[in-house]
Amino acid sequence: MSDVRHVLVLPERDAAEEVAELLSDLFDLPGEPRVLRDALAGEDDAEDAQWLVVVEDDDDLLDPAALDEMAGRLGGWLEEDREEL
Repeated sequence: MSDVRHVLVLPERDAAEEVAELLSDLFDLPGEPRVLRDALAGEDDAEDAQWLVVVEDDDDLLDPAALDEMAGRLGGWLEEDREEL
């Protein structure tokens, strides 16, 4: 088991929630994907904040290219650096 975490970046909260729901419906994930507002966004750029969908992939079964394509359809992308726990 490799304990991989994927982070998808999306421009809007609605898009992030849609991706999180789709991931839950399509895959047997160890937990619900988390939707978070980009912590680096300050008050001045609150309207331009990006939204993150964090997906735990304990067995490293999710295809990064497919995740990137899914996020891309909604104006987002998959962060390239995968964080291994």
